[in-house]
Amino acid sequence: MKNISLFFLAILLFSGCGIKYSLSFSGIDLGKAETVSIKYFDNIAPIVNPDLSQVIYDGMVQRFVSQTPLDLVQRDGDLHFEGQITGYDVKPIDIQAGETAASNRLTVTVKVKFVNFTKPENNFEKSFSWYADYSNSQNLSDVESELIEEISEKIIDDIFNSSVVNW
Repeated sequence: MKNISLFFLAILLFSGCGIKYSLSFSGIDLGKAETVSIKYFDNIAPIVNPDLSQVIYDGMVQRFVSQTPLDLVQRDGDLHFEGQITGYDVKPIDIQAGETAASNRLTVTVKVKFVNFTKPENNFEKSFSWYADYSNSQNLSDVESELIEEISEKIIDDIFNSSVVNW
């Protein structure tokens, strides 16, 4: 009976370490943080895409809820994110003969303030920027949603890695 009790005690102890092991194996370092708050990112770019703030916010929430054990709270999380969309630019690239562009580039820039109340040395305030190219034969309005999803995913990856991944 004593061996069985020790066996179940060992199983409980090791199963409790599963989350920490998998997080440390993936490089995620949450310290003692248990909650995350993500403020809606205002769009102050000179050109405003009406969907972009929601796409960034939803993506951030999804990333932290699905890839960490953190609880999402409305405000005052152990980890706190806020920011602004500061850039949304379309520029021609791949200039060819006759000074026409073969492609265009959509670039999005997001300024992020990250506060880690459990590890203040990890706090930062910086901008993240990514782009996606599309053919000059396409209208931006036809590919804009797809490009925004692609760019937002890359920006969210960078924000996530900068804030909680400790490689």
